[in-house]
Amino acid sequence: MLVRLSDIDTCDLPQWSFDPHAATAGPSPAPVACGALAMAWLKRLVGDRRVTCLLDPGATGTVHVGVCRVGSLDLGREMLRVGWARLATGGASRPDDRAAQSQAIGGRHGIWGTYVLDMDEWRKKAVDRTLGRRPVADWNLLSTREREISPAFRDAHRQPRRRDR
Repeated sequence: MLVRLSDIDTCDLPQWSFDPHAATAGPSPAPVACGALAMAWLKRLVGDRRVTCLLDPGATGTVHVGVCRVGSLDLGREMLRVGWARLATGGASRPDDRAAQSQAIGGRHGIWGTYVLDMDEWRKKAVDRTLGRRPVADWNLLSTREREISPAFRDAHRQPRRRDR
């Protein structure tokens, strides 16, 4: 059974973000496979332990929506805490979830330490959604982004192309 964690959103598997602090040989910062890293982190957290989910009875579609736990850990809140997810747009959030996200933003953990395109905007604009997607495709989308979710880099796309003057 496939269950989407309620009230959070994370990078899709083929989505890329960019680390502004890593040295690269190219014109863009080092790519970070944010979707793949979020999934790997979640798999590592769960391991071979049993996951229990409280499903939302009002959710429609083929994918179930719910709050899932491993023992006493809320998986959605843990993803917010380490920065591999953000609160979903328009979703109802619990105070503990907002605090976990604020902690991740303040510490620049996970996606909050990178240049990343808003997930909703990425889903609208990304033409190629295959796992073979190249990082340069997301770098190009970042230059025309409409919504900012990386608060530490709010003015990054307004910087001049040449900085040697």
